[in-house]
Amino acid sequence: MQFRSCRSGRFGRLSRLAVSVSSALAVLSVAAGASAAPAAPAAIATVAGMPPVVNPANLYSEAGAGRLSPVVAEALPRIYVPNLRSNDVYVIDPATFKVVEKFRVGYSPQHVVPAWDLKTLWVANNAEGRPDGSLTPIDPKTAKPGKEVAVEDPYNMYFTPDGKEAIVVVEAHAQLDFRDAHTMALKSSLPVPECKGINHADFSIDGKYALFTCEFGGKLAKIDMVNRKVLGYLLLDKKGMPQDIRIAPDGKAFFVADMMADGIYVVDGDSFTKTGFIKTGVGTHGLYPSRDGSKLYISNRGSNKVHGARHGKGSISVLDFATRQVVANWPIPGGGSPDMGNVSADGKMLWLSGRFDDVVYAIDTTSGAVKSIPVGMEPHGLTVWPQPGRYSLGHTGNMR
Repeated sequence: MQFRSCRSGRFGRLSRLAVSVSSALAVLSVAAGASAAPAAPAAIATVAGMPPVVNPANLYSEAGAGRLSPVVAEALPRIYVPNLRSNDVYVIDPATFKVVEKFRVGYSPQHVVPAWDLKTLWVANNAEGRPDGSLTPIDPKTAKPGKEVAVEDPYNMYFTPDGKEAIVVVEAHAQLDFRDAHTMALKSSLPVPECKGINHADFSIDGKYALFTCEFGGKLAKIDMVNRKVLGYLLLDKKGMPQDIRIAPDGKAFFVADMMADGIYVVDGDSFTKTGFIKTGVGTHGLYPSRDGSKLYISNRGSNKVHGARHGKGSISVLDFATRQVVANWPIPGGGSPDMGNVSADGKMLWLSGRFDDVVYAIDTTSGAVKSIPVGMEPHGLTVWPQPGRYSLGHTGNMR
């Protein structure tokens, strides 16, 4: 009995020791796992009236393939192409790759801009020096234009993150006009005097500020969207010509296409500092995120017939957002001049205007294969409609 009691006590002590070791290992394992697992992104505190950021790691999550709003359920699938020198819009059926309609608009149509509420497409006719700039509304359910609204020099147009006002980019006067998002009645104006050639923009993940490119000054302008004031300017390069700008999916950087630098600058928007540069191709111009938010399609316009005699072949570069590496480069057959556009609702096709070739390119986003469709004279900022997303911040479909 004594032997058994002694053995039982030893066994008990060994068992308790094993349990203690096992528990300690379990705690260490959990701790190690906790430290290895990435922390979930913090929720984003947005400006008043702005829809919430559903996925802070990918602000494009709600503009993913097929995520169409009920608002666009009756919209005709069409590609709307503003032709700068023929003062008209061509309408392409993406299923047949054929022009199915065309109509006159105001002078020098630059971009077709989806409204914040997704109910209207606006053609920005800036008239290029004439006094009769205008906006032409298009009903996406019928693909028909409505009555023009007189607006001074609307080179481009964006919308405040809360959707209440349109931001007309008055390039000729280096100012931003804030207008009622529906009637286009002028509410206020913000001069941005050091931003010569102000044109393209994108907004911070929380909607608190926007960065605008200054095409003829090689700069960016940072605009406080809450207090409506200029926060400052950032010089990229005195000889630069910044064009389109897009924010990274996690909101931590902006990518700026520069047509003279032949690549994109990387900018920290919060600190407003230049942090990098990525070479892409000749005449870097337009930027379009893939529908899953993993890649950025970059149009390199090639030869530049407007701002100096530069020569080169047009192409599309594909940037991996995560690695910031160019993972593909697709040449446009015959050279070409890919400019502005957007990605199809299913993400399978990149549609771009061929600015100096009077065509539209339909580019397969898997293979880079290109179809060309003849359109009017000097097509510019075309848009694809409908596009996925809850709302549009403007341009040719800056969707979130």
